[in-house]
Amino acid sequence: ETFDGENKAARDGGRPDVTGPESATGVFKTKLSASGLVYKHYGREILCALHPTLRSSPDALEWVYTKMYRDFMEGLDANDNGIEIADQVRYKDGTSLPMRVARLNSRWNEPAGSGPTETERFEQASALCGSEFGAALEYIVECELPARSLVEEALQARHSVHPCGEVLCLSSGGCPWKTHLYELERSLGVEPLVKFVLYPDTAGMWRVQAVTVEGTAFTNRLGLLEPWRGVRDAELAAKCGIPGAKFVHASGFIGGHETNEGALQMALKTIESSR
Repeated sequence: ETFDGENKAARDGGRPDVTGPESATGVFKTKLSASGLVYKHYGREILCALHPTLRSSPDALEWVYTKMYRDFMEGLDANDNGIEIADQVRYKDGTSLPMRVARLNSRWNEPAGSGPTETERFEQASALCGSEFGAALEYIVECELPARSLVEEALQARHSVHPCGEVLCLSSGGCPWKTHLYELERSLGVEPLVKFVLYPDTAGMWRVQAVTVEGTAFTNRLGLLEPWRGVRDAELAAKCGIPGAKFVHASGFIGGHETNEGALQMALKTIESSR
């Protein structure tokens, strides 16, 4: 099987041109499979064909191209080249796309001619992979990309929330903000880093959530004050001196208040106490 990407000829599994989309910068080091090689050279065209609005925004296209490789394509490249996800794997995932494709193969003890032909099996696998690719891309373009724009706007406006610049306010809850915040803080050179994010939940309560240290799930840059943790309603309002305070989680990673201003005060009191 041969491939020629703009005169960058390479045989599948060969040595030339077989590292990921950002190999020049060292971001991706996984050896490419045939699909990864095609994605490297024609991925942007494919993305624009499936989501034409990306053509009008080069920055958005580049972000989606990289995000799609990191979240979807790189794992397929690694699997095809026999690269384990970790040195020591704790469990086996039987629901992955490669595993589902593998189950479409004819079984060793299946009577000859009793099932789909090899061509039919290939077409089934191709349809499955195409559907998964499309679904992953749709989520990135229609969910993650708008979320990124929302987070960027909020980050640019953080000093209007409070001059300290350490509190972010989002207009709607449920927005996936963490990864976007980390990336945008780096690209914009934000300093000091954001400590808390405010947003309304579905019941109308304003949440104040601590930002975790990047790469961790439970280590906060700054948690809500320890005396408030695990306390609710009137007792909490008395302890923190902020009427309308509703709760603070026992770990201090999140709290709630009746109003946006009250949630902001909970964040600011915590930040001030850490000085």
